[in-house]
Amino acid sequence: MHQDASMIQYRPEARETQPVEAPMRDPIYKSRPVEPNAARYGGERINDFIVMSEGFSNCYLIETDAGNIQINAGMALEAPVHQSNFEAFSIAPLSALILTQGHVDHVGGVQYFRDQHSGLQVLATAANTEHQAYDKRLQAFRGGRSAFAFTDKFAAVIDYYQQHDYRNYPEQDDPVPDVLFEGSHTLEIGGLELQLIAVPGAETNDSLIVWLPQHKICFTGNLFGCPFGHFPNLVTIRGDRYRDALTVAAAVKTVMDLGAQTIIYGHHAPIEGAAIIEDELRALHTAILYVHDETVAGMNAGTDVHTLMAQIQLPPEMEVGQGYGKVSWSVRAIWEHYAGWFHHQSTTELYSVPQKSVHADLLELAGGAKVLVERAEIKYTQAQFEQALHLLDIVLSVESDHPGAVSLALKVHRSLADQSENFWLSSWLSNQQAVLASRL
Repeated sequence: MHQDASMIQYRPEARETQPVEAPMRDPIYKSRPVEPNAARYGGERINDFIVMSEGFSNCYLIETDAGNIQINAGMALEAPVHQSNFEAFSIAPLSALILTQGHVDHVGGVQYFRDQHSGLQVLATAANTEHQAYDKRLQAFRGGRSAFAFTDKFAAVIDYYQQHDYRNYPEQDDPVPDVLFEGSHTLEIGGLELQLIAVPGAETNDSLIVWLPQHKICFTGNLFGCPFGHFPNLVTIRGDRYRDALTVAAAVKTVMDLGAQTIIYGHHAPIEGAAIIEDELRALHTAILYVHDETVAGMNAGTDVHTLMAQIQLPPEMEVGQGYGKVSWSVRAIWEHYAGWFHHQSTTELYSVPQKSVHADLLELAGGAKVLVERAEIKYTQAQFEQALHLLDIVLSVESDHPGAVSLALKVHRSLADQSENFWLSSWLSNQQAVLASRL
């Protein structure tokens, strides 16, 4: 099912010599939520045999005459909520639990469900073991780096659970699946055929999709990232390894070739209708390849990464959302995935002494922080917010509580936040506003 990346690249020269008048699209991202939230009480039946329980990653219950099947387990603290949501629709035994990827918000509740259902069989791809080990290895590092986006969400949901008399949370699991497969694996339970297909994707190398050929329903998990219809996150600002753009594009093509009439995604409501699914997947597929090929062309032409980040934009016919991943971030991810961290900008990149080591010298030569803050204020009034921050970073790295610099940096972050429609960027800017405000 995995496409040969060399065969699917978007060719900009073909676009230039053979222009196509594409019909105007109404991209689906404009009508769907973006950010993930923890599980709340109340499941939802989405057809006559599938129940959805939304969470940090959605869990699903598939009902059959020979026992139920669950897709994903949520985080441990969410697992009893998912269980309660499913039991409102069915109390039949659970025979199989399928993990669409190894992230903690998919696997953390496995032991809880094992305890509730004797003989439960857990299935995942063969790469699941490696991905869980990778996540666990960097647990402390990544937990700290994710806090700016999720601390408030966890606090809010803990308060919500306590209001519902739920206080004893299960321990987060790092499970060992009972069945690990490569390629594909087929199940038949109660007359329902399920094809499990290993497809490395935008979030993990161990991703799988669940295809119900009798119903043309595809469970994708977070194969293309958190929200459907958005550009993938080829590297997260919380800290993660790079994701290969061509691998993600091939994953999109794999799902597109199935001809699904319904995609049941890892977050938010299902996507219904073969035509809209084909249109969205085609746009996403061509968008990923376009950004990849434009970045590679720029690299070969000797264009620096920051110029490429500013210049490469999606054509209207490829419009997808940028509420989770951003095109500019992906340009840099592609550049560094291929070329590494040395940008050939300065010899200092090759040594351990950072630029901030001479910031105190710059302040002294400038005659103090006042001069740089005044210049940053000019940049701010000209809406050159990033340049203003470069100047303020020099001051704040030396005098972290400088009143003028802190106050102006707070204003700059607010202005940048007003422009942001991206979950990660907005979360970061909000967190930095709180940090700066605490210094005043």
